[in-house]
Amino acid sequence: MRIATFNVNGISSRLPALLEWLEEKQPDVACLQELKAPQEKFPEDAIKAAGYQAIWHGQKSWNGVAILTRGAAPIEVGRGLPGDEDDLQSRYLEAAIDGLLICCLYLPNGNPAPGPKFDYKLAWFERLIVHAAKLIDSGAPVVLCGDFNVMPTELDVYKPERWVDDALFRPETRAAFQRLMAQGWCDALRTMHPGEKIYTFWDYFRNAYGRDAGLRIDHLLLSPALAPTLKAAGVDRDVRGREKPSDHAPTWIELDLGRTG
Repeated sequence: MRIATFNVNGISSRLPALLEWLEEKQPDVACLQELKAPQEKFPEDAIKAAGYQAIWHGQKSWNGVAILTRGAAPIEVGRGLPGDEDDLQSRYLEAAIDGLLICCLYLPNGNPAPGPKFDYKLAWFERLIVHAAKLIDSGAPVVLCGDFNVMPTELDVYKPERWVDDALFRPETRAAFQRLMAQGWCDALRTMHPGEKIYTFWDYFRNAYGRDAGLRIDHLLLSPALAPTLKAAGVDRDVRGREKPSDHAPTWIELDLGRTG
């Protein structure tokens, strides 16, 4: 099974690029972030024509997440991250798919830091840590994936010294990610590519893609029940270099669900 995460940076303007990628790679599951479209503007017909069923949580102009499946329809399990009933931002979606629990998230950016946006990022992260612990404790096979807006280590950013005060790289952010990982999650991309410079995001400015001045901020985390099934992981880097691209590239894993150890 191939599962991918892709921050599309506006599904309306990036729809041709998304459809081209779906046609080429045909992931079994695709988790999308930053739809930047209200619920009623999600291009359901185009997604269906491409062979996918979908659930989505839209929001006008900002945020928004979706889960697409090529086989069985996704069964929605949760909408919105638990822990704050007043939080109306569309950043989290869970679905049961072929015996797996797929959790799609778009963690807040948090800039400028310090400030209210950074406080919200850390508070959202705390809620995620609490919820993720419950997912681990359930013993279920879980994929927790999306745009985490975190570079976990210096290996995950092209020039670490330039990012020390950025919300994506501040010590508080990385410490929160490490607390999450300490629950027992497997960082799939890093597990398959230890020590390798591998990025998932390149800014639009200063020829960042051409210079490979990137960041690794899109992650696929596997619960202990699922980690033994991991057989491959990578980034469809070339998608970032196409016409009118997202600033992210699709990041993917392949699981052998017949393998348990």
